[in-house]
Amino acid sequence: MAGLPPPFNFRHPTTHHLQTHTTSLLQATPASAAAAAAAAPYDYDLFTIGAGSGGVRASRFAASTYGIKAAVCEMPFARVPGNADLGGAGGTCVLRGCVPKKLLVYGADYSDAFTDAAGFGWTGLGGAAGATPRQAPDWPALQAKISAELTRLNGIYSNLLGGAGVDALVGRGRIVDPHTVAVGDKTYTARHILIATGGRPHVPPFPGSDLCITSDDALALPALPSRIAVIGGGYIGVEFASIFHGFGVDTHLIFRQALPLGGFDGEIRAFAHEQYLARGLAVHASATPVSITKADDGSLTLTLSIDGEETVLAGLDHVMAATGRRPNTHGLGLEAVGITPHPKTGAVPVDAHSRTAVPSIWAVGDVTDRVNLTPVALMEGMAFARAAFGEAGVDTPGATPDYAAIASAVFSTPPLASVGLTEEEAVAAHPAVDVYSSAFRPMKNTISGSAARAMMKILVDPATDKVLGMHMVGPDAGEIMQGFAVGMKLGMTKAQLDSVVGVHPTAAEELVTMRARTRVAEGKK
Repeated sequence: MAGLPPPFNFRHPTTHHLQTHTTSLLQATPASAAAAAAAAPYDYDLFTIGAGSGGVRASRFAASTYGIKAAVCEMPFARVPGNADLGGAGGTCVLRGCVPKKLLVYGADYSDAFTDAAGFGWTGLGGAAGATPRQAPDWPALQAKISAELTRLNGIYSNLLGGAGVDALVGRGRIVDPHTVAVGDKTYTARHILIATGGRPHVPPFPGSDLCITSDDALALPALPSRIAVIGGGYIGVEFASIFHGFGVDTHLIFRQALPLGGFDGEIRAFAHEQYLARGLAVHASATPVSITKADDGSLTLTLSIDGEETVLAGLDHVMAATGRRPNTHGLGLEAVGITPHPKTGAVPVDAHSRTAVPSIWAVGDVTDRVNLTPVALMEGMAFARAAFGEAGVDTPGATPDYAAIASAVFSTPPLASVGLTEEEAVAAHPAVDVYSSAFRPMKNTISGSAARAMMKILVDPATDKVLGMHMVGPDAGEIMQGFAVGMKLGMTKAQLDSVVGVHPTAAEELVTMRARTRVAEGKK
């Protein structure tokens, strides 16, 4: 990648030596130089535990912007299913989440692409809509390419730290006191300690739940299963169910609620559910796992309770638990220094500036269980650096994370994207809400023969004309919503949205041409 600094590797703490950082201090602003001088009793100005998105961004930004001396510790990187103690520069999103998942989504989408191609004259590439691809994918080859890409990215994140002058140590960090972190048999002192250890998969206990795999394992399976059950209707569950279904696996999606994707707009959830069914995905709604048993041949049997009736899924290669994630705080030593994690989730409690109850200890990202999205962790990391090292402290511009109008996407098939309020949230906060919606067959599908449909929805406050929320299910939903999130962030009105000239012919133009109100949703009195 162009512009990358020379290779920089995480080093084991037994080879630790403190760098003088003379160059960075000479280049520092007077304020940052004074801050560094004030930190003389410490080995570092900043010691970050965790080299995920938030930790890397916070450390790099603080070191390069304020000239401070910084270090990061992280566990080693490797792709080994079932090993929850592995880490790596880049963290969950880059190495065990967003990136490898999106690569698998790309791969799974070829199933529909091959089928759709027949409508455009490309014959012999696939079967009927929703059918197993005629030629099974070379799963080991795909996994090898993904492994190579993740190794490359892990190296890039290590290089980014090195290029910013951040010391990187391999090992598990443990807080000893408000200014000391232990890594292996070494201890390091710091003026500020930042916790950025992210989250890890959580599997609720039930008989046989220890037989479940998690998303960490599912991303690195050595062989493509022939039959799998995915427990969980959140974004991780529907994404992995879509991935496996797309690769031709007999896939069963199981969730407790009547609809998947709790927390998203109700009408959008219902539409997405309808589209999953239309693609041939086996969906078990209002279902509770009762038990998992393992046969002598290694196959699994999952017993479900659906509306009081027992349903048995036998002959499964895997049962994947996509039942949420919990903050990764075990073994950090928080209680010993006066920080009490959330009793249920284990999250690190922080204030609006990411400070814990101990003034020298801060936390950002999923470990705080605020808004668990990678771009949010990046924002929080930069805000932390400004609050901890900026001239005005927490009053430094940009030192407070801004959670307004954060867009998000679900990379299922079809994908879903959203920004702003759901209809349920909007009617709870406003006397009435104007609803604009449109469900349609994308132009491509009129020729491909696919029955897949798309839906778009806009929520408006009639009293102010302000757009309250935007939602979409359909191709390129995430890409489209990213652009409209800019307008949402700036407080756009429906009139302003209507004044935009659409790009034709695109699905996105539908969001600037919905001028006829669909209905009025009655809100709070």
